[in-house]
Amino acid sequence: MKAIIASAPGGPDVLTTTTLPTPRPGPGEVAIDVVATAVNRADTLQRMGYYPPPPGTSDIIGLECSGRVAELGEGVAHLAVGDEVCALLAGGGYASRVIAPAAQVMPVPNGVDLVTAACLPEACATVWSNVFMDAALAPGETILVHGGAGGIGTYAIQMAAAFGAQVFTTAGTDEKTARCRELGASAVINYREQDFVHEVLQATDGRGVDVILDNMGASYLDRNLDALATGGRLAIIAMQGGTRGELRINKLLTKRATVMASSLRPRPVPEKGEICRQLVEEVWPMLAKGQVKPVVHATMPLEEAAAAHRMLEASEHLGKIVLTVDP
Repeated sequence: MKAIIASAPGGPDVLTTTTLPTPRPGPGEVAIDVVATAVNRADTLQRMGYYPPPPGTSDIIGLECSGRVAELGEGVAHLAVGDEVCALLAGGGYASRVIAPAAQVMPVPNGVDLVTAACLPEACATVWSNVFMDAALAPGETILVHGGAGGIGTYAIQMAAAFGAQVFTTAGTDEKTARCRELGASAVINYREQDFVHEVLQATDGRGVDVILDNMGASYLDRNLDALATGGRLAIIAMQGGTRGELRINKLLTKRATVMASSLRPRPVPEKGEICRQLVEEVWPMLAKGQVKPVVHATMPLEEAAAAHRMLEASEHLGKIVLTVDP
């Protein structure tokens, strides 16, 4: 099979095209002929040597894909060869064939084409598991989504709005703030020019928001607590702003707030399978109805993965970057 590998830890130029043995599925697994995959921040970290795959997982980059079922492992009965699917992966997506646990293989939602479906699994699973399962966002509550113009942010805005929440978000350019409003954000804060804590408190009459989805980590930790309402929940999903921050316990106690953090990739298959099951049940109907629409910034051939990484790292994108795989 064709695959993109990182020849050594480093910049985008270490990504090279190679040929590897075609993998076969084991019990409970599915082989997928990949039609498309999508680029995630975690991919760039793995390329640089900072985010190795979990033990026993393919060291090929790529956390999601779409394609057609090529072969079924023993015990897989709910899928058939030829089915059009998308899958949440722990690795291996930048290739013409990938092996995925059957529990993490999902049908392509109605109304979404097969290529675009590649950008659904990782972002939708991240949003659903953190915002709805862990932080328990409820209809009528308020949420602040940091990085609303990114791959995760564009889904978080739409999913929360479709669920009946009021959405605040941050973005860094006028173009991105305008797009976030179009996606359903009731207020968009330009973090380069405005203080998100001040803007959130002003918009909520000093109350704060019920949930914050945060991709920054350390640099936003204290300010996020300032922006939380009493009983609020802070869900940290990335560390773009650093790995160590000071947590003021008195503020946490006073607000009776919850700080949670999670990473999707290392979760065991049963947990990820349950997330995928809930996506199909709860989020796929939103996509079918057009309440949630994938936002694709660019579609590029898999061989241009290095250029796609440069685009992502420059924050030039709005939404997801998709890589297509030739047959």
